[in-house]
Amino acid sequence: MIGAGVMGSDHAQILSSAVSGVELVAVSDPDGARAAKIVEMCPEARAVTAPIDLIRDSRVDAVLVASPDETHGELVLACLDAEKPVLCEKPLAASVDGCLKIIARERALDRRLVSVGYMRRFDPGYVEMKRRLRAGDMGAALIMHCIHRNVAASPSATAPMLITNSAVHEIDAARFVLDAEIERITIVTPRRTTLSGIQDPQIMLLAMDNGVVVDAEIFINAQYGYDVRAELVCEHGTITLTPPHDLTTARSASQAFAFPSDWRPRSPRSPAAPPSTRACWACSPGSGSTATSPRTSASSAWTTCACVSNSRDSRRCRRSFPCRKR
Repeated sequence: MIGAGVMGSDHAQILSSAVSGVELVAVSDPDGARAAKIVEMCPEARAVTAPIDLIRDSRVDAVLVASPDETHGELVLACLDAEKPVLCEKPLAASVDGCLKIIARERALDRRLVSVGYMRRFDPGYVEMKRRLRAGDMGAALIMHCIHRNVAASPSATAPMLITNSAVHEIDAARFVLDAEIERITIVTPRRTTLSGIQDPQIMLLAMDNGVVVDAEIFINAQYGYDVRAELVCEHGTITLTPPHDLTTARSASQAFAFPSDWRPRSPRSPAAPPSTRACWACSPGSGSTATSPRTSASSAWTTCACVSNSRDSRRCRRSFPCRKR
């Protein structure tokens, strides 16, 4: 594993406790103290100073990349050079060009080696939403409403990051649930919260190629809790995600439940969950899947290029690589 920060630590905990058949054998992080904490959690692991040495180590069968965003592209390319499966935290690369370079390298190998941590396609709620839509009894999908709220943004957050770091999850979820591609994106900027120095919230409107319109509210300084919602409006009714809370209290003619303070509690809608994201990836090494025909529903390099390109330039990925995988 490369990266032992907040996300890396969570990956390590889940891989070591909730995914069978996986052994975390090495971790690399420029902060030696953080790497040491992972080794303490996973005694079979050892700290490796240079990420490239970890990737090339013959004892390492697969690599998980959870390092800072700007390092992802080159590390994934190094994994492909070593022909090792890699699960990369989003974004796959810092630019569309970086994503296209990875896709080209993977296509040349003719093997599916890259998976990316878009986890909502493993969320039981989104999976059931897709299943119910496909069953046909709800009729055609017309509108999809999405909400993505966080308590407070990091001090380094910028206005574009609401789309490139947060809304990309809604882009992936919409493509997954609707089995459709995005034709046009419009960003609407409502009144800005006084609790942030950036344009927050933002509303993203997706025009899908099957006629469905998706609206997504992105609000990363919502204060009250981590809250992700989705509702699919169909011809014969609606399909709504159930809030992922463990306990509801009823008293004095009212009901109440608590929101998590951030994404780290075991919520299926959190970036660090569910474990099946890792399980699906962990089972894939050596499967022989081709880059043009993935066996599982895990997010691929194709999917991530669509998310990155649609959040920056919705036409570029389509023009360069017309064969896309959802």
